[in-house]
Order: sequence, then C-alpha cells, then structure tokens
Amino acid sequence: MSTRTFRITVRGAFEGLTAGQRAELQADADEHSYLFAAYTPEGHLSYDIAARPAFTFRYLDSGEDEEDILLATERAEEAARAWLDERGYGYKGLRSQAEDRTAPPLGKRGRRSQG
Repeated sequence: MSTRTFRITVRGAFEGLTAGQRAELQADADEHSYLFAAYTPEGHLSYDIAARPAFTFRYLDSGEDEEDILLATERAEEAARAWLDERGYGYKGLRSQAEDRTAPPLGKRGRRSQG
C-alpha cells in the first residue's frame, strides 16, 4: 500500500476573549499571519484578530487507507481544541475540511458527476 497525504483545515472563531487574551493574540499576530500559512504535522494557526475573530488551523497528516482521512480529521480537530483550551481561549463554530492530496484531481466532468 502507498501512503496517502491529507491536508486538514480546522476553522472557527474566537469567542468571549478577555482584553488580556486579545492583547496576547495581537502580540503574537506576526507569527500567525495568513501570509505564512502552511500545512504542517504539528499544525499551523493563522488569524488576524484586529480584523475579525476567525482563525484557521492547518494540519498535514497521512495514512494508508482512504478511511484514514477520518481519523486524521479527528486528530486535527482534537489538536485544535487542545491548543485553544490550554490557553483558555473561548471559541465557536469549529468545523473541518480534509483533502487527500494523493488522489488525482477531478476534471470538469468528474466534479459535475460528483455534485
């Protein structure tokens, strides 16, 4: 079997942040800029707290079977929750999207037949 590469994006919004938490996020904003967003095994967080409360975590994972993408997605969501909970950041609307990067891209006909 070949190894499959998964890109998982976990999105949400900060909620109920204190002034201190907002200041903390703002102080670290440069290292969490969307300009440097990348999919990494440990996950990369990006946000622009000055513009809006939304955030995005990007994770890179792998597996051998097509079904492993579900486990990878669960791991990514849990890692995002853990990061937020460890810091006491409130959040809402956590949702994820996963993509198998080893699957061949669909052409126009393939996309139409799936939809």
